[in-house]
This record gives sequence, C-alpha cells and structure tokens, in this order.
Amino acid sequence: MENVSKPIASKLLEIGAIKIQPDQPFTWASGWKSPIYCDNRLSLSHPEVRSYVKEKLSDLIKSTYPEAAGIAGVATAGIPQGALVADQLDLPFVYVRSKPKGHGMENLIEGKLPEGSKVVVIEDLISTGGSSIKAAQALQKAGYEVLGLLAIFTYGFDVASENFVKAGIEFHTLSDYPTLLDVAVEQNRIRKDTLQSLNNWQTNPADWGK
Repeated sequence: MENVSKPIASKLLEIGAIKIQPDQPFTWASGWKSPIYCDNRLSLSHPEVRSYVKEKLSDLIKSTYPEAAGIAGVATAGIPQGALVADQLDLPFVYVRSKPKGHGMENLIEGKLPEGSKVVVIEDLISTGGSSIKAAQALQKAGYEVLGLLAIFTYGFDVASENFVKAGIEFHTLSDYPTLLDVAVEQNRIRKDTLQSLNNWQTNPADWGK
C-alpha cells in the first residue's frame, strides 16, 4: 500500500483540522498544555478530504485485514468515519458508545453483527488510546473478534503504544505527529527553531509548557 502519511497530514493542515501553535498552546480537558489541536471531524465538511480519508482507510483494511466482516466506529468522532468506510467496503456497521445508553435497551453497542464476526474498529484520533481500547474491549466482550483498530492520526505518545500492547490490540494510523512536523516545516507553517520544543511535547506532554 502507498504511503499516505504526508498527503493526509498536508490535507488536515490545509483545512484547519490540525492547528500548531507552540507560542499560544491549547489546554486539553486533562489540563495538559499542547502546541497542537486536532479535530478530524472537520474533514467531514470537505468532500475531497472526506473521500480521500475514506478511501485510504478502506485500502488499509483491504491490505491488512482482508478477512474483516464488519466495521465498528468509536463514539463519537469515529462513528461517521466508520460508517463511510463500511459503506465503501459494503460491510455491516456498528458503533460503540462511551457508556451504555441510560434508557430503553441500555445498549453499549448499537447495531448487531453475527456472533464471532471479525471486526475492524475505526477511530478518528489516538492520544493515549484509552477510549479506543475500551471500545475494542466492549466488542470483544460482546463476542466479536477485533482484528485491529485504525485511526486517521496519532500523536505518537509512548503511553498509547504501551496501552495497546498491554491490551493485545493492533493499531494502525494513516498519519502521525513526526510526519506532521515534517510537512509543517516544508510548508513553512512552523519555524525550524520551534522543533525542539514540539518534539519535547511528544516525549513528555504532561510537563510541557510548565
């Protein structure tokens, strides 16, 4: 499969789905200061980018998990991306809530696949991997075989890789933080003298900016 890491990063920067502001950092819900903000949901508003992401995720599934019999999206941002991929591959689709619905059937998983179905999970972004792993484990508990998880972008934190290894779940992404920095420098979106600080954030995000 072709390497799409740079084109994906370039397109996300172009539409403003990823912003890099080392001098005016963002504050995450966790309290971490971050020089980057990623909102891949914006890709849904740009048909050309939306189609490109859908096609590349679908290609990755065909090459890596050709035996996939279903697609599962992670609520909320992974739901539309997963549904687009499922439609592209003509496969059934389910999605996993962050917590069970508080009324009716109190479902955690919406939709249904044959028991034991081989499933690929779709997420939009991986930070620590916590919510993605939780969704995959919910699918496993429901009797499905999780082949792996795919996402559009990852910050590349060591803790995420460690968490996925501990959970025994494979994951792949279309693009990543180091590639993003390369593209941003090439396009003069960031100064080269900020690279050390930006690399330090990836290594130790909890203490960056303090």
